[in-house]
Amino acid sequence: MRWLADECVEAGLVAHLRAAGHDVVYAAETAAGATDAEIVERAMVEARLLLTTDKDFGDLIFRKSQEVPGVVLLRLTPDNHAFRKERLLNAVERFGERLFGRYTVVESGRLRSRPLT
Repeated sequence: MRWLADECVEAGLVAHLRAAGHDVVYAAETAAGATDAEIVERAMVEARLLLTTDKDFGDLIFRKSQEVPGVVLLRLTPDNHAFRKERLLNAVERFGERLFGRYTVVESGRLRSRPLT
């Protein structure tokens, strides 16, 4: 799966996705300091799911109508790295390619997903 990980996503999670065979572009490596709008635009141009921990993307997408292929928002405490990896991979296994076209929120006790349109 093709991802664009926002720079707020921990490097260990990016490495974990890459090790699992995912194609991940990490904004911290390629576009440090980019605005949220620039990140969304890059996700569109490159047809990548946006992985973030930043709730501000919801405002950009739903209130300001910026298009994005799909968003996965991690709403998990950052101190438990293994659990974060497990929950993200659970979401990927459950939804797979259906993550595209959706805004998916990964929480400790549930996965929420809604269409972008």
